[in-house]
Amino acid sequence: MRRPFYWLLAALLLAANARAQQKTYCNPINIDYGYTPIPDFSQWGRHRATADPVIVNYKGDYYLFSTNQWGYWWSHDRADWHFISRRFLRPWNSGYDELCAPAVGILGDTMIVFGSTYTRKFTVWMSTDPKGDRWKPLVDSFDIGGWDPAFFTDDDGKLYMYNGSSNAYPLYGIELDRATLRPIGTRKETYLLQPWRFGWQRFGEYLDNTFLDPFIEGSWMTKHGGKYYLQYGAPGTEFSGYADGVVVGDGPLGPFDKPQSDPFSFHPGGFARGAGHGSTFMDNAGNYWHISTIAIGVKNSFERRLGIWPAGFDKDGVMYMDAAFGDYPHELSGGAFTGWMLLNYKKPVTVSSTLGSGHPANDAVDEDIKTYWSAATGNPGEWIQSDLGNISTVNAIQINYADQDAAFLGKQTGIYHQYRLLASSDGKKWTTLIDKSHNQTDVPHDYVELPVPVKTRFIRLENLHMPTGKFAISGLRVFGNGGGERPDSVKQLIVLRTEKDKRSAWIKWQPVDNACGYNIYFGTDPNKLYNSIMVYDANDYWFKVMDNKKIYYFSIVSFSENGVSPGTAVIRVE
Repeated sequence: MRRPFYWLLAALLLAANARAQQKTYCNPINIDYGYTPIPDFSQWGRHRATADPVIVNYKGDYYLFSTNQWGYWWSHDRADWHFISRRFLRPWNSGYDELCAPAVGILGDTMIVFGSTYTRKFTVWMSTDPKGDRWKPLVDSFDIGGWDPAFFTDDDGKLYMYNGSSNAYPLYGIELDRATLRPIGTRKETYLLQPWRFGWQRFGEYLDNTFLDPFIEGSWMTKHGGKYYLQYGAPGTEFSGYADGVVVGDGPLGPFDKPQSDPFSFHPGGFARGAGHGSTFMDNAGNYWHISTIAIGVKNSFERRLGIWPAGFDKDGVMYMDAAFGDYPHELSGGAFTGWMLLNYKKPVTVSSTLGSGHPANDAVDEDIKTYWSAATGNPGEWIQSDLGNISTVNAIQINYADQDAAFLGKQTGIYHQYRLLASSDGKKWTTLIDKSHNQTDVPHDYVELPVPVKTRFIRLENLHMPTGKFAISGLRVFGNGGGERPDSVKQLIVLRTEKDKRSAWIKWQPVDNACGYNIYFGTDPNKLYNSIMVYDANDYWFKVMDNKKIYYFSIVSFSENGVSPGTAVIRVE
């Protein structure tokens, strides 16, 4: 078969300049996550893990710190991240988690960094050249300590710290002396969870576990329009409903008596679930973004990744984050959804081999990051092939590696993945789309945007080198457009809210035959349906998120590989 010219053009362009052409990104973000350094956390299998991220914009570059990575990253474009290896320890410190849930602040032209601690005297570090890895102690031992700390510098130059991680105590805030970091006055209570009112703050995967009270943690402060927006994580990092809430005050220490009813950062459905304990930052174009924690919890409850989501403030000062299709490709500039749909959800898969019965091939295309296919080995030549069902336009591909029989503990440098991506119209004659046979970087969630879209039916991923363990994939995700008609709109949406517990409701809708999933939009204002829940293969959802003091509004769209339907009329639920 004679191959069309665009096949050759696409292959050449991709091989020569794939990274330089990237204009989009896809969650989970693709950074070289370290492996858990904690032996007790790896008894069910060694695995990558991080959480509790902070991004600050410093001198036009972005700096990312997160839990237990033995270093940090910087990026100029938020697509290509560079790791700097460093242990923030002093001779009197020991252990592996010197930057557990780190605090990062900016004081004038200086960056300061501190890790969670109450019992050990950790150093607060300072740098005016973090890209060059030049650090020195600002305070040798930060006596006040704090778990899940966050620094905030107000417009008047005053420095504040917020901290707290508990299912019994609130978050606290205190002013610090800029020179000595000694406390000024006494700490103040800022906010304590109210799960009796806000349904999303209840503990558990389904917000119905009562053996533990919910946890509040992960402070972060953003000032906008003269108001102070204190963000916090709840109800537990292990769960898909892990989210960030926000309370608003007129001063940096409150009182924070204006809670927003909906969680601010929320993504309980889809592939990359969970969006709690994060930070909000502004890019060089003035756009707000929020980075937060994504739950996996297979090898250990604290197996997690990171996601970046577009955020902002509306004209009324309501803080929001846009997580609709939040784990599909979005534009790096501004954060708009590209409209590229998932083409291979539960489509046929063939593989070179399978490890036992617990990791079947179709677990690589089921949109569940907790499940994965594993080949019998990690050898070169193992492969997985996805059938899109028909000739489709492919714009991007995300390869999400899973950890099967990994050997590492702690952050590793110098490890790498190598692979080839091939495409075929008939499953017999193949053209190379991406050749990473010479790649020397660690890409556990590699995302490849094609500068020239390709029309094809089959996508094959061939392993050339794994950094450790078996060739295992939790998500081979192919994005573009299926070329058919977009799905029909949902004809009927019903929300049954109980008087017994107005935090909860049962949402049900008439199924759409040519849809594979739905996005439920909700909010406490008919014009502000900022939150959404992605649902696959179902036409109902137990919704336990509501503020029992507020009226709610809902709409729903259906979607498939061919696009997104128009939304239903907004309905009011009292």
